[in-house]
Amino acid sequence: MNNPFSKTFSTSDLETFKFLGSTKLFARLKNKEMGRFLPALHSRKYEVDEVVFFSKDPSQALYIVKKGLIELTIDVKDNFETILEVGPGEAFGENSLLQNAKRTYTALVKSEDTELMVIPQYALQEVFDSSPKIKAKMMTSLAEYYNENNQRLFKSYRSSFGFFRLREMFE
Repeated sequence: MNNPFSKTFSTSDLETFKFLGSTKLFARLKNKEMGRFLPALHSRKYEVDEVVFFSKDPSQALYIVKKGLIELTIDVKDNFETILEVGPGEAFGENSLLQNAKRTYTALVKSEDTELMVIPQYALQEVFDSSPKIKAKMMTSLAEYYNENNQRLFKSYRSSFGFFRLREMFE
């Protein structure tokens, strides 16, 4: 039997949950939990070559690509090196889940008619402060994401014959 006092969601909300749930960071959340982000979630369109954010900027929002392509780059001696391209259904700006974090890469729009879903960092923190369960689920997903990145980094390091000293990561 359904609880008559439980929140019901619109078709649009359910489509948003399906989309969010397909991303790694939201995959563990139930619709009711994702619903906590709806008031702060907004869509924004970007032009090709527009910068979403720069490396070293404060991490003020989480972005999920609804349509288009984003290039994540790092500055290497006055050049930009692409580290990853992010497409529909993928999130970036993931360190906005952490307090007082700075961006580690620059995010640049690479396609026409790019649309991103944006969740401001303050809204993430408000949900985390009021729901330790949601925070735990999303932080677990974030830890898995960072673990996968570490695995790729070490694999790349081994295949590049130790081009740099890994010890420098910890200095």
